[in-house]
Amino acid sequence: MLSWEDDVQAHALRQQGWSISAIARHLGVDRKTVRAYLSGQREPGRRQRTQPTVIEPFLEYCRLRLADDPHLWASTLFDELVGLGFTGSYPSLTAAVRAHQLRPHCEPCQVVRGRDVAIIAHPPGEETQWDWLELPDPPAAWGVGRQAHLLVGALAHSSRWRGVLAEAEDFPHLVEALDAVVRRLGGVTQVWRFDRMATVCLPSSGRITPAFAQVAKHYGVHSVVCPPRRGNRKGVVEKANHSAAQRWWRTLDDEASLAEAQAGVDQLAAKMDDRRRVHDGERTSVGVLAEAERLRPAPVVAFPAEFDLVRTVTPQALVSFRGNRYSVPPGLGGAQVHVRHRLGAEMLRIVTAGGATVAVHHRAPDGAGRVVRDDGHVVALEQAALGAFSTQRPCSHKTRRPPSAAALAEAARLRGLPATGPAARVVIDLSTYAATAARLDRAPTYESKED
Repeated sequence: MLSWEDDVQAHALRQQGWSISAIARHLGVDRKTVRAYLSGQREPGRRQRTQPTVIEPFLEYCRLRLADDPHLWASTLFDELVGLGFTGSYPSLTAAVRAHQLRPHCEPCQVVRGRDVAIIAHPPGEETQWDWLELPDPPAAWGVGRQAHLLVGALAHSSRWRGVLAEAEDFPHLVEALDAVVRRLGGVTQVWRFDRMATVCLPSSGRITPAFAQVAKHYGVHSVVCPPRRGNRKGVVEKANHSAAQRWWRTLDDEASLAEAQAGVDQLAAKMDDRRRVHDGERTSVGVLAEAERLRPAPVVAFPAEFDLVRTVTPQALVSFRGNRYSVPPGLGGAQVHVRHRLGAEMLRIVTAGGATVAVHHRAPDGAGRVVRDDGHVVALEQAALGAFSTQRPCSHKTRRPPSAAALAEAARLRGLPATGPAARVVIDLSTYAATAARLDRAPTYESKED
């Protein structure tokens, strides 16, 4: 490898008429090296690689993934490559993406956008920021429709975040997800900050609703609502949403179950606790900052919000709820019932549309795949099934069965003919007509005329 000084000297000597061999002897290098630098094949200060880099076996995979998704995060791609055996560093991956131009150009994304933002100081243990993340096109097996929902809570001081999947964004699901995230974060801060969720406040005025006021009292927090159109006011949780969407949801497998998806987001959130930070001039991490936050313990039990979910009864007299099935009395197959469950309670009730309670069960753990049956329901279902069972031979579909007298009478009524009365019993004698026709068959003769 030639230094910049040697390269300049080699070019100067060449212009003075020196041969390549003379320049090589003067600089103490090989002639092929001098020739390569003079022709521009090699650059000064950069050593020529003699063996492939660690990224080269993975270049084709990177090219395919970025062609499929030009906006795939490099950190997400790095996670995938590590699972495939990549031993290089994250900076070596990003350098390879730039050097080999692996990421396709996206013209709409080149538009410069942004605005000045202020840095808001958050003391330890002061604030938790909350936001819903709508997840489009969830796996069909989840049965949640066109969108899944992830409630994300982030500690404003340390940026530690956790998320919990929910079926909907209504009040009971919000309370259940809030409680689960609080326990994953390790405690409760002084303030909870929300955007203008309809389940938390009145969107028009920003005033907290009476229902959520009881939740805030239960957890002992002060609830704060962001001003309208001020998304940057809770930028910590917005960044967490972006990370969850790009590094977890974007690459989630179509066959992943709800429990596997929740485990995946928990794993990503714990992994991101290793992010590096500089605090008061010292290098630290998100996890270290989070452990130093002064969080109050969460309440022993969750706020008792009540779920009221509509479910359809199966022909086996079962109702699905949270990955388990619960029995109801027979005769309700295909009907819609309400599953009512109070958060933190051990029992759930199944109620008809008219308000009658038809079943009460102990709740099984979510996703356990259990079938919870009441003994009385089992006996009643067996009796109903046996009562409807017959040992007779099936009917033959080729038997001749003309319309009955009642059917003929109804057909006559439809045609406007009387079904009863004298007209229905008229008998026409055709013998007179037959005799007349017989005489007409014979032609008249002259003898008959003379007579």
